[in-house]
Amino acid sequence: MGQGEHVLADSEQLAADELADADVEDSADLEDAVDSDDADVDDADADDADAVEGELADLELEGEIAADYIEGLLDVADLDGDIDMDVEGDRAVVSVVGATLEELVGSRGEVLDALQELTRLAVHRQTGGRTRLMLDIGGYRAQRRSELTELGTSIAEEVKRTGEAKALTAMNAFERKIVHDAIAAAGLRSESEGIDPNRRVVVLPVG
Repeated sequence: MGQGEHVLADSEQLAADELADADVEDSADLEDAVDSDDADVDDADADDADAVEGELADLELEGEIAADYIEGLLDVADLDGDIDMDVEGDRAVVSVVGATLEELVGSRGEVLDALQELTRLAVHRQTGGRTRLMLDIGGYRAQRRSELTELGTSIAEEVKRTGEAKALTAMNAFERKIVHDAIAAAGLRSESEGIDPNRRVVVLPVG
């Protein structure tokens, strides 16, 4: 083999070696990039999990503060009642169950609404943050939710049949929200009109 052939062979071998080295480096870089992306995803998932856990802990704290406040009210009023705490979606829920709690609800839930606002104020004073905590006594809100959902569905069917808007009786914000949801689930649109405590839901026909 001549000198030129040796030089060519050496050059080809050098190029092959450099190409192999480059492939190894590119492969290592790719693996590093994938590992980095995986780490970023893992960090993001961990941050999301931490945020959810933090929010849950905040809501549980709200429930504990509210439960303590309600327990104090029951003691002052000399009323018996078992207190349950839960978290539904983005709000804490405190429920009081007992045999002598009708006076804490009122004829249309007005006493319960007032107690809920006082309880929210007590939570706000300790946490410094706004709360959407819901208070239920004697299962009133659960029963009312079922009744209003049925009412909203029935009114939606009536409006579909007649093609005429229908105004309901005055309701509080909790009750209106349930009716609005039932109307939307039935495929119709509704809106609220008036000023509290006389604000009411109006169900609108299609078109």
